[in-house]
Amino acid sequence: MAAERKVYSIKELNGYIRMKLDSDVVLSDVWIRGEISNFTHHSSGHMYFTLKDESSRIKSIMFASHNQRLPFVPKEGARVIARGNVTVYERDGQYQFYATQMQPDGIGSLYLAYEQLKSKLEQEGLFAAERKRPLPRFPKCIGVVTSPTGAAVRDIVITLQRRFPQVPIVIYPVLVQGKGAAPAIVKAIKTLNAMGEADVLIVGRGGGSLEELWAFNEEEVARAIYQSAIPVISAVGHETDFTIADFVADLRAATPTAAAELAVPHAGELAAQLRQQQNRLRQSLLRRSQRGGERLA
Repeated sequence: MAAERKVYSIKELNGYIRMKLDSDVVLSDVWIRGEISNFTHHSSGHMYFTLKDESSRIKSIMFASHNQRLPFVPKEGARVIARGNVTVYERDGQYQFYATQMQPDGIGSLYLAYEQLKSKLEQEGLFAAERKRPLPRFPKCIGVVTSPTGAAVRDIVITLQRRFPQVPIVIYPVLVQGKGAAPAIVKAIKTLNAMGEADVLIVGRGGGSLEELWAFNEEEVARAIYQSAIPVISAVGHETDFTIADFVADLRAATPTAAAELAVPHAGELAAQLRQQQNRLRQSLLRRSQRGGERLA
């Protein structure tokens, strides 16, 4: 008697194929390179697209829970490197690539993220010159948000004390690079605003690479500077370094030392101006007294 033939339903077959693909060592965690086409960013937040090269293509999806963490916005025609897994969408019997990570291919993802955020915030008006506030001529207190150990804080304090020794300085120590830096900077700006002592804030750090300065390119830091009720001087890096924080701040300084010089007047120069005004006033009073004496005589 012949063995009974096993007949599978379509659902069972697709489920079996999916099980095989999901258990494959390569397909369960694979990096691929390709060009994005047929890109759709659905209202649900999911991204649907095709990755293709010169001779082949694969349908792909990136769920909102993963693409929310992307430092750039994928676009039609962009070349990318993506990480994910290949499995079967059982309903349609179609295998797809499910991306969990993605980065631009051929251009630094941080630089692309920088340019995209800069464009976005500029369109929202965060960089507008008309919203920037003047600094007080004679500040009552300076708030400084920076690392407590770097050269920047030393340069700022020395310059402030040299130029305007009578002004109090409140230093709020923060991380200036790494994963926790951006939230720490945001918290410092908000806390100094809540305290209400400082009437000028210097926010910054010394120079570094794009990666090292990245906290000052984060959107949350930019919005904290924008929302600050206290005027902000950005003091990030050296003269050639520009960050998003520089564009949002009320005033951008090329270096931390320059920020301190912009924040306060020079007490010695003020004293010299006062002496000059005193001499002018004295001479004016003498001339007036002489003219009055002559008229009396």
